[in-house]
Amino acid sequence: MTGAFVTLEGGDGSGKTTQADRLERWLREHGRTVVRTREPGGTDLGLELRQMLLHRRGHVDPRAEALLYAADRAQHVATVVRPALERGDVVLQDRYLDSSVAYQGAGRVLGGDEVRELSLWAADGLLPDLTVLLDLDPTVGRGRREGDGTRAAWDRLEAEADEFHGRVRRAYLELADAEPERFLVVDASLGVDEVAERVLARVRQLPGIADAAAPGDPTSTDPAGTGTGTGTGTEG
Repeated sequence: MTGAFVTLEGGDGSGKTTQADRLERWLREHGRTVVRTREPGGTDLGLELRQMLLHRRGHVDPRAEALLYAADRAQHVATVVRPALERGDVVLQDRYLDSSVAYQGAGRVLGGDEVRELSLWAADGLLPDLTVLLDLDPTVGRGRREGDGTRAAWDRLEAEADEFHGRVRRAYLELADAEPERFLVVDASLGVDEVAERVLARVRQLPGIADAAAPGDPTSTDPAGTGTGTGTGTEG
């Protein structure tokens, strides 16, 4: 089988976890081995870096932050992502280099081009086959997160001001405009099922996955097999 690399991007509260859960279930039901992972924190070293990046008290210089994310990415790609793709697995990943371009390049105002070059070097040039961008107004995302009762546990980036998150969103949309063949942009304010259907429709076009579900398979339009609910996901 051909391996596939799918990443999910978007602001906090856009529903990445919900959509990844549904897509993973559908892929496994159709015979694919899925490696579910994230950045930062997809390796033992990454877990240590994640704690430093997101929960360390005190000031972290933006350039130091970008370099730590790049270190996490280098270890993750070399030890988790590339080996899985070489085995023919589907890698389903929460955040990748586009997050660095949006959050450090635009949010921290370091410059998107420089951060992208750093990330590509760390990843040895590896780009996803598909990047799903769950686009959501940052104020809506903040409202979702405030409603889930976890505000006391917000990390350093989640706690940034709306202006910061506005720059992040604009950067994401600019990235998607520049690479439409790689990105799928989905309005994350839509119902969970509608978002899932749009994501699955694009995923099924990837090499090695296109014939995974036969015509008429009910899961081809309902990845979770749960009907047509209209709730919205609130996970990251």
